[in-house]
Amino acid sequence: MTATSRRRIRRAAVLGTLCAALAGAGLTGCGGGEDPDAGTNGVGKLPAAEIHTKARAAARAAGTVRLHGTVEAGGATYTLDMRLRSDGGTGSVAAKGATFRLLRIGDQLYLKADAGFWTHDGGDESAAGKLADKYVKVPQGDPAYQRFSGFTDKDQLLDGLLTLHGTVDKDGRHEQGGVRTVRITGDRGDGGSLDVSLEGTPYPLRLVRAGRAGTLGLSDWNKPFPLEEPAETDTLDYGKQLPTT
Repeated sequence: MTATSRRRIRRAAVLGTLCAALAGAGLTGCGGGEDPDAGTNGVGKLPAAEIHTKARAAARAAGTVRLHGTVEAGGATYTLDMRLRSDGGTGSVAAKGATFRLLRIGDQLYLKADAGFWTHDGGDESAAGKLADKYVKVPQGDPAYQRFSGFTDKDQLLDGLLTLHGTVDKDGRHEQGGVRTVRITGDRGDGGSLDVSLEGTPYPLRLVRAGRAGTLGLSDWNKPFPLEEPAETDTLDYGKQLPTT
């Protein structure tokens, strides 16, 4: 049981005792149950479309976020665990049996993977020996730059992911990681769903993409993390284009 759940149980117990005492004294004031918006940021009272707008605006204004879960795109399923901020990001991506790390600082993108990644689907083994377990600089003109840099771009990634398709409606109150949320859906869930925090800033906390094309958790909003250039001994500049993999 989370600390939030324990607080909620204690609060309910106190309210129950108070109501019983008031009733015994012939007084009223506890009828109708607990207000579901008591102690929240109030967004649960808003229309669904407005909740969606506020959640997207909060995400855009945040300095940092952690994004973890799965995304289906281009016929592949990607498993992500990325920490993002406005000037870059870092984390891991897994797809098609291969896992690699990404690090972007400003415009410079690095890719780090083992030899198996570089030799996947018949890659050059001699090149793989040089690239394995190094932070390889990805040239901006290389196709891999466009393919992978998007995973490290907070605004671009969130703008695309936080879209709900079709008519947006509310789908009740829920809880994510001990935090109360209001859920909004597009086309009753077929167009995706988004859980928005009812506590503090209305950040999006959980996303189910349209067509069930992946589920993502969003956490650590505005929690700073370092982005540091890798050590020179761990860095490799392979040239203008990486081996095909």
